[in-house]
Amino acid sequence: MYQYDRKGPKRGIALYSYSAEFGITKNLEDCFEDMYDMGAHGLEILANTHIENYPNPSEKWIEEWFRLLDKYEIVPVEYGNWIDSHMLGYRDLTTEESYELLARDIRLAKKLGFTVMRTKMPVITSELDPVENWREIIKMALPLAEECNIKMCPEIHAPTNLDSRMVRNYVEFIEETGTKNFGLNIDFGVFRNNFEGEPAHHNNFMGSKPEEIIPLLPYVYCCHAKFNNMSDEFEETTIPYKEVIDIMKEHNWDGYLLSEYEGRDKYDPGYEVGQTLRKQHIMLKRYLGG
Repeated sequence: MYQYDRKGPKRGIALYSYSAEFGITKNLEDCFEDMYDMGAHGLEILANTHIENYPNPSEKWIEEWFRLLDKYEIVPVEYGNWIDSHMLGYRDLTTEESYELLARDIRLAKKLGFTVMRTKMPVITSELDPVENWREIIKMALPLAEECNIKMCPEIHAPTNLDSRMVRNYVEFIEETGTKNFGLNIDFGVFRNNFEGEPAHHNNFMGSKPEEIIPLLPYVYCCHAKFNNMSDEFEETTIPYKEVIDIMKEHNWDGYLLSEYEGRDKYDPGYEVGQTLRKQHIMLKRYLGG
């Protein structure tokens, strides 16, 4: 297995970026070939989208998975999963039932070589607060996550700010338990400061300042390098990328920045994200030095 051991922020791609193409004009190998060509070695998948016959992939599929990882020098970084506590509709799953869903994904993530999970829980407010029993669910999963060397990370995503009650609750949980198996995935959309051309209600969101990530960096195991618009000069026009990356480098943050495209045309039939991704990776390579 290829190991990209350069320290500091590293480049990768969330396959969510290929939403308009995956399963239509591109298969898994096509996406990996794109990543290899860009020198973007870190990978995030969405379990129920990118794993054939999820949650029970065949041994043949798993064998092919590792063959492709090796061929294209891809590092499996983050496994996107959901704890769908509302799946029954008529009642929420119990804490134990929710844990069983999470445990199933922890085991599968380990089997496929991942070390980080984007553990998404159902939200109960417009600020994306998770279900009230999230602490109990995560506490039940910590021993298994430790055994499997998995770090569970809820995504901090706009309209949540970094200086929010929800983020403080997560940090308090980490500090109270002393765990290294629960942390944060920071989506760069939290830093967005330009909403030109977007619906008016988006302007109500006040993005976090880049420096607000500093106290959180010890708990951040992965980031979504969200981007919305790349200029012909290879700059992201809605998010202060250079400031954020400079801070991460100065504070010796070591992990993957996984490109996640959120442009308005991401689901348009026939839209090809490849060129947009390449623009972003030209920018990232310039800022990261490799």
